[in-house]
Amino acid sequence: MIDFIKSEKVYLPIIYIALGLIIYNIIKIIINKISKNKHIDKKKKTIISLIKNIIKYLIYILMILSILNVYGVNTTSIIASIGVAGLVIGLAFQDIIRDFLSGIFILFDNQYTIGDTVSINNFKGEVISFGLMSTKIKAATGEILILSNSSFKEVINYSIDNTILYITLDVSYDTNIEKLEKVLNDLKEDVMKIENVCGEYKLLGISEFSSSSIKYLVSIECNPNTHYQIKRDYLKLIRNTFNKNNIEIPYNKLDINIRGKDE
Repeated sequence: MIDFIKSEKVYLPIIYIALGLIIYNIIKIIINKISKNKHIDKKKKTIISLIKNIIKYLIYILMILSILNVYGVNTTSIIASIGVAGLVIGLAFQDIIRDFLSGIFILFDNQYTIGDTVSINNFKGEVISFGLMSTKIKAATGEILILSNSSFKEVINYSIDNTILYITLDVSYDTNIEKLEKVLNDLKEDVMKIENVCGEYKLLGISEFSSSSIKYLVSIECNPNTHYQIKRDYLKLIRNTFNKNNIEIPYNKLDINIRGKDE
């Protein structure tokens, strides 16, 4: 039993596996530290993530070849025959190769990077992982969708350019439109101070006459994926401003008439 344990066929594979895992974890720690650098843009972080996956697979292959060599398998002939076997493997693993190539095209075509907000197959969320074979997207509510890179053709990327936020303001029919526009114009300086507002603030005019209000449309240019919070901040500003200037925001009212017994 002791002789068996001392055999190269027992301890060398264990050493190779341990060395492979140690080397991979060291490289992983270094890569993670690099990717956390604030000065590295999202595309470089995606490339770093891809490189980490490639290194992982290379280490696995080297470990397997080293272990096979211990057991007397001629790994040189295996490597030499890879070219001949490549066609057979390619046919057997068409989907894997397709995913791999799609991942390369996604990266170099700059369709999306880690941290982008995208919509794929009607699922919207943030790209949290991009690998050789698949992409992981996390929705705002926490769900994670894992997609093979070749399983979709169309991507909506919300992070490439600025967002134009359109907000409809309801005011009563008694409102003086000239006064309304002056009040909204006077808000421009405060609007531009809202975090992530980065472009024009426009008064677009009356968009609709509804049954109980006049709908007035404004637009605000903002950084990608910040429009939800900006809308909340802007509406708070509008509420306070309308109150100060006696501009009525219409709401449903209920009149109750009580009649006496003699009526």
